[in-house]
Amino acid sequence: MKFDLHIHSCLSPCANLEMSPSEIVARAKAAGMDGMALTDHQSARNTPAIAECALRAGMACLYGLEVCTAEEVHTLAIFDTTEQALAMTEWVYAAMPKRVNDPDTFGDQPVVTWDDDIVEMEWRILAAACRKPIPEVSAKCHELGGLYIAAHIDRSAFSVYSQLGGILSDGAFDAVELSRTADETVWIPKADGYAVTRSSDAHNLDDVARVWTEADIPEFTTAALKSAFAARATRISPRLTKF
Repeated sequence: MKFDLHIHSCLSPCANLEMSPSEIVARAKAAGMDGMALTDHQSARNTPAIAECALRAGMACLYGLEVCTAEEVHTLAIFDTTEQALAMTEWVYAAMPKRVNDPDTFGDQPVVTWDDDIVEMEWRILAAACRKPIPEVSAKCHELGGLYIAAHIDRSAFSVYSQLGGILSDGAFDAVELSRTADETVWIPKADGYAVTRSSDAHNLDDVARVWTEADIPEFTTAALKSAFAARATRISPRLTKF
């Protein structure tokens, strides 16, 4: 299976407003993906919409959020169901600053239906970090039955390397992710024995599924992915040398 585990919808303040659930699913399917995951910043409130779109399109989908931890490290918490992802969202929300988003500064944050109607604007500042450190976020994600992945470890900001100098050695993560342009010959040796994924981190439609991960799994579930990660049995697409 080919899959893209890191895609943002219009709910993410830094994402293009064209990133509606229906358009994301259509792009992933057209790109030949067997599965995808929606992982907006600090929130899974658009996962019910993308679940309906994926069902209608016959696309396998997982549901999650990109959690910015207390260390200002971006991490992916990915689940089988929208209920799990929304429970994780409520836990993260409780640890976020109670400040109202300024869309002129941070961007709009629309919560939408499967057919692109805006339900409301998320009032919290989703660009902000939460107060929970990586070990606590990992424990909560696993308690809810999810996968926990260190996002774009090669980046010079908001990564385990930029913030902490390396990957935690306590087994907090199930896998690590390389960005679209990361040189795998440099970064796979730095993955410290973890399974390596590559995802688009798409914030606009043209980037959806431009890179991907592959694994020989019988179904697109967190359990199947966890087994592939444990066996170090993932393969990643070539990096992009230009945008």
